[in-house]
Amino acid sequence: MKNWKLILPLMMSGGLIACTSTPTTTQPAEPETPVIEQPIEVPEVKPEVEPKPDVKPAEKPETKPEKKPKPKPEQPPKVQKTPDGMLILGSEEWVYVPAIKQTFKARIDTGATTSSISATEVVPFERDGKDWVQFKIDINGKASKEFKLPVERWAKVRQSSSEEVDKRAVVVAYIQVGDLKEQTEFTLAERGHMKFPILLGRSFFRDIAVIDVSKKYVQNKPKVGK
Repeated sequence: MKNWKLILPLMMSGGLIACTSTPTTTQPAEPETPVIEQPIEVPEVKPEVEPKPDVKPAEKPETKPEKKPKPKPEQPPKVQKTPDGMLILGSEEWVYVPAIKQTFKARIDTGATTSSISATEVVPFERDGKDWVQFKIDINGKASKEFKLPVERWAKVRQSSSEEVDKRAVVVAYIQVGDLKEQTEFTLAERGHMKFPILLGRSFFRDIAVIDVSKKYVQNKPKVGK
């Protein structure tokens, strides 16, 4: 027992010495690293779109630019008179007859002495002891209204196909060609088969007109009732 009492203090003192001699190193605690929560990226889910069919846009009708009409070249004014004031007539001209208020196409006949009218239903008669004649004018196979004129004279016409002589009435009537109004003689002849109901001979255009057979309708068409 006595030995244990001696050993026990020695052991305790030795343990104290050992504790004092050996320094105790206390390592500092590492600071805690704060944990930062990273945001979780959620992928955007796009709704599924059905592919559209390949539809071509409607083609607009092609609009063509409007074509502007080309201006007509100005025609030089017709020369209707000579420098000395005479009418210039072509081989065909318009003729207005005031007595029946009708306009005709007439042929200028340089080989005929007297003008002539294609007359139908020619009926001679007397009035106050003088010779008169009643007739109509043939217009493209149709007869005009009837009118009556005194007979200026009677003309004897020999037919080229025979030796017979026809007696034809010659009347005087006013006509208008262009701006010229003139009284002239006309032989009444049934000329329904002819293209022109009126022929103008030298007795009309002598001393008042010159003829250019290379032209037609040089003079303006007279207005009815003018």
